[in-house]
Amino acid sequence: MAAHLTSSAPHIHDALTYDDLADWGDQPNCIEGQSKSSGRLLFKRPDPSVGGNSPETGLWVCTPGKWPLSIPRDEFCHFIAGRATYQRDNGEVIEVAPGTCVHFPAGWTGICTVHETMRNVYMLR
Repeated sequence: MAAHLTSSAPHIHDALTYDDLADWGDQPNCIEGQSKSSGRLLFKRPDPSVGGNSPETGLWVCTPGKWPLSIPRDEFCHFIAGRATYQRDNGEVIEVAPGTCVHFPAGWTGICTVHETMRNVYMLR
């Protein structure tokens, strides 16, 4: 399990089991359980011209719980472990499991329920 975060193309081998994760803390506003997040940032472009919303990509792990979710900018997720349900405010339900890819457009709002600790590779822009 190796990470090459200073490479010209930062990468992690075996992202499914990679465990050198930073503690990203408790998920705020939980309405059930207490989800805890951890992960590893692969890349974030330092660009003060976009108000701190620089593109970034990384690995995110989250334990079970339920919370309201508001996506501030476009986010692509490839789920590689666990199970979760995303229910949009309009009632649409998106079930995620290993192998699911989802693009959440900026402004997407709803509820996230993590049933089994999930792991995903994400990209924000």
